[in-house]
Amino acid sequence: MAEPTTGTQVPTQGGGAFPPFDTTTFPSQIFWLAITFVVLFAILSRFIGPKLGKTIGERKGRVANDLEAAGRHRSDAEAALAAYQQALAEARARAHAASEENRRQIEAEVEKAKAEAEGEAKAAAARAEAAIAATRAEAARHVTKVAQDAAAAIVTRLIGESVSAEEAETAVRATGA
Repeated sequence: MAEPTTGTQVPTQGGGAFPPFDTTTFPSQIFWLAITFVVLFAILSRFIGPKLGKTIGERKGRVANDLEAAGRHRSDAEAALAAYQQALAEARARAHAASEENRRQIEAEVEKAKAEAEGEAKAAAARAEAAIAATRAEAARHVTKVAQDAAAAIVTRLIGESVSAEEAETAVRATGA
């Protein structure tokens, strides 16, 4: 049995140094450190490294594919918008040309009717007014027909489905044209 102590010192056994700092055990500590490092490095490089590299590669590929798809979708959307704007501009140009032609025709007929009306009596002037009204009604029917054709062409161009003449007429009438 050990003798009881009356002091505050801790009794020491052996050399008294902290084992990791004991210079006599350095070679075995370095040996086991090297073995542990080699084993951990082998595990990491053989199992975890390839999985990590594969995951990173897949993620890069997925991001690249997503960016490429987004670029394609954007260019498709821009092309569709350009096609829509082109079709709309063409339809407006055709409608404007048709109305301009109708206006020229009406003006020519009005001038002709005015020239005839000046030489005729009041009855001839009434007949000329009737002819002008009929021409305007015909022009309105032509404009309505052009609007129907334009509406059908726009729908076909935008959504790729053909529209019957009755559906186009109903749509044009609904807009008040």
